[in-house]
Amino acid sequence: MSEKIIYSQVDMPSNMNLVVIAGLLNTMYLIANIMAVKLINIHGLTFFDAGTLTFPIAYMLGDVLTEVWGFKVARKVIFLSFICNILLVLFTSIGVFLPSPEYAQETAAAYAHIFTYVPRIVFASLLGFLCGELANSWAMERIKIATRGKHLWMRALLSSMLGYIFDTVLFVIIAFAGTAPWGDLASMILFQYIAKVLLEGLAATPFIYLLVAYFKSKKV
Repeated sequence: MSEKIIYSQVDMPSNMNLVVIAGLLNTMYLIANIMAVKLINIHGLTFFDAGTLTFPIAYMLGDVLTEVWGFKVARKVIFLSFICNILLVLFTSIGVFLPSPEYAQETAAAYAHIFTYVPRIVFASLLGFLCGELANSWAMERIKIATRGKHLWMRALLSSMLGYIFDTVLFVIIAFAGTAPWGDLASMILFQYIAKVLLEGLAATPFIYLLVAYFKSKKV
C-alpha cells in the first residue's frame, strides 16, 4: 500500500501538467465557439469571426500536447474536447426552451438568439477542429520524426498551417453558408487563415518553446 501511495505522489505533477494543458485547450475551444457568433467587419469587408482570436491558442496547446506527451495522448484530448462541445450544445439548447419570468424576457430572447445559432457554429467547429487538429497533431509527429526532433518552430508552424486549411474551409462554409454572401465567405476563409498563421508564427510559437521546455525540464 505504501509503495502505491509513493508512486501516486511522484506521478501527480506529470498528470497535473497534462490536466492543466488539456483543460486550457478545451476552454479556449469552447470560448472560440461562442465568440464565433460575432463576425468582424471592417470598412465593408468581413474578415473573420471573433473566435479567431482564441482558436490559435487551442492549436498551440495541441502542439504542446503532441510534442510533450505524443500523438496518442493529444488525440484523446481532442476527442474529449469534441465531447465537451457536444455537451455545450445539448445543455445550452435545453436552456433555450426553459421558461423565464416576464421581467427577464429581453434577456431570454438574447440568450435564445445566441444559443439557437451556436449549435450550427459548434457543428461546423467540431468537424473543422476534429479534422484540422488531428491533421495538425499527426503532421507535428511525422515532421518530428523526419527532422529527428530538431526545429520545433518549423514543425509547429508547418503542422498548424496544414491543420488550419481543414479547419478554416470546413468551419466557414458550414457555419455561415446561406447567412452571408459567398464573397464574404471567400474573404473570411482567406483572412481567417492568414490571421491564424500569423498569430501562430508571431505569438503562439514562442509560447510553445517556453511550455515545451518547461514540461520537459519537469520530465513529464
